[in-house]
Amino acid sequence: MSESLLHTIEYPSDLRKITVNNLPTVAKELRDFIIDVVSTKEGHLGASLGVIELTIALHYVFNTPEDLLVWDVGHQAYVHKILTGRKNVFHTNRQLNGISGFPKRSESEYDTFGVGHSSTSISAALGMAIASKLQGKNKHHIAVIGDASIASGMAFEALNHGGDTNANLLVILNDNAIGIDPSVGALKDYLTRIKSTRYDVEQHNIFEGLNFDYSGPIDGHNLEELLRELERLKNVPGPKFLHVITTKGKGLRQAEENQVKYHAPGKFDKISGDVLPKEKNEFTKFQDVFGKTIVELAHKNKKIVGITPAMLTGSSLKFMLEEFPERTFDVGIAEQHAVTLAAGMATEGLIPYCNIYSTFLQRSYDQVIHDVALQNLPVIFCLDRAGLVGQDGATHHGVFDIAYLRCIPNLIIFAPRNEIELRNILYTAQKELKQPIAIRYPRGRGNIKNWQLPFNKIEIGKATCLKEGNKIAILSIGTIAKNVTEAVYNIKNKDLVAHYDMRFVKPLDIEILKNIFKTFNRIITIEDGCKNGGFGSAILEIASNYNYQGKIEVLGIPDNFIHHGTTEELQLQCGIDPQSILKLITQ
Repeated sequence: MSESLLHTIEYPSDLRKITVNNLPTVAKELRDFIIDVVSTKEGHLGASLGVIELTIALHYVFNTPEDLLVWDVGHQAYVHKILTGRKNVFHTNRQLNGISGFPKRSESEYDTFGVGHSSTSISAALGMAIASKLQGKNKHHIAVIGDASIASGMAFEALNHGGDTNANLLVILNDNAIGIDPSVGALKDYLTRIKSTRYDVEQHNIFEGLNFDYSGPIDGHNLEELLRELERLKNVPGPKFLHVITTKGKGLRQAEENQVKYHAPGKFDKISGDVLPKEKNEFTKFQDVFGKTIVELAHKNKKIVGITPAMLTGSSLKFMLEEFPERTFDVGIAEQHAVTLAAGMATEGLIPYCNIYSTFLQRSYDQVIHDVALQNLPVIFCLDRAGLVGQDGATHHGVFDIAYLRCIPNLIIFAPRNEIELRNILYTAQKELKQPIAIRYPRGRGNIKNWQLPFNKIEIGKATCLKEGNKIAILSIGTIAKNVTEAVYNIKNKDLVAHYDMRFVKPLDIEILKNIFKTFNRIITIEDGCKNGGFGSAILEIASNYNYQGKIEVLGIPDNFIHHGTTEELQLQCGIDPQSILKLITQ
């Protein structure tokens, strides 16, 4: 049996030694290799299967890393990683101390720009192209962006600027009509028309109108066509735009047929392609608690609407879409628009539940301040994936929200410790709340089977004592309370520790805090957010106001970026796991 071609490739320089007619074999071997590894190690499958031929062509035609290749988001960069020196460690992808699931500058010189959030590639590549021109360097700059990402405002800002320069920039649109969920919006419809009718692009093309030299659409799985067009574009001056049509999940039947599920399918059978059944879990994902509860509330309150930026499935707002399609809005990858859209709806008496992952709300910070809080509009922000999220790593951890939100006037911040609390705050928020509220909850499942109980209204700013004690007071916020409960359970002298669920970061329960300051000489705060400026900092501020003389220890995420690993591994790394809490209590 002859040696595989992939076995001979460590870097793009090796790839370029292979004859063009053998490149389809390399593509097949790469497809098999990715399926083999991801089937057992998990990760983002469909996007990378869809760009195998494109990635080969790019590294074959361009002189990477001298020529600069920027990937948008990074879900599609597995092939790139395998061809750029990381094939032998690809099995460590997204695991603790392994390679990142996204391009990362510190990992490889071929990773020219760190990514994880969408729509940054064109801006970054344009910046590189301008820098090369100013420094007299002759190199190519390529941004590969998906059709869902290019609809984002930031991508259009970069196109608007790029078209007004003579920078040596090539934007490649990887058009597969899907991000995680199917792409939405007028631009998606426009791209569909281009693909289906091939109508007069010279007269009606948006990208030509922005002064880009447009070519395509071409077949992104036809290596001969890709190589020919990329070679041609190398000699075209100024900003260029290549429209490439691909199929997400290409080469695995199930991934092509169910592109949402196979975006990141978990473990699957590499022969049949079928997703392996997960262990039966009796507990509910927090996202589903949100999704099912908002449907229940929407049946009773016709003013409720749901908004999400391209995360219908991830947020479970898909449940509301099924029941109330006219009251459910997927605005695409456009967090800024989502927030101000919600603000506009609130001015007219609607009750918007704006569901945005914690890490993505960072992208709409000005809108939260200027368009919502400043006008004191009762928008309900539902921050999914708050805290440490695991293998997606530093770009996706929702650890900054408490710190960046609690300084904003008018904004209530609540973190439920369990599913029932989440359900009840979702109910409370639509009961004539006169100001905005942010509700943060984690990725993953809760630990209560029967959480769909009758609604109870939550008193704003009211904490609760979960356990009485006489020596140490532990103040927790959100679901990290579970780790405290587990730690306290293993203390021999259980009367030692009192445990308070503060529930609200803002407003804090001042009355219960004054009582704690009078009773305890030692206080420990714990959160799954950053320590600097977070919940613990808020407690320290109040303690200073009341001249508290005892000791306060703040547990949380340290002042550095936390990378990838399981949530349990990362909690241990940050010292907020049950054993670390127990050790601190008993020292």
